[in-house]
Amino acid sequence: MWLTGRLLPDHKTIADFRKDNGRAIRRVCARFVALCRATGLFAEEASVAIDGSKFNVVGAVSLAA
Repeated sequence: MWLTGRLLPDHKTIADFRKDNGRAIRRVCARFVALCRATGLFAEEASVAIDGSKFNVVGAVSLAA
């Protein structure tokens, strides 16, 4: 929260940022993993995975019957 000055971006803003900066984000993630491996934070056989699941909402079900 302190980094954004308490701004609350909506999902479209975040999605656009990720779309526009995808290559840079991948490079930062790769460098972070390399840094973690170089400093011994990961075991030799460790794998790193990022959940990129996407789900479509079919419809909302009201719990108040």
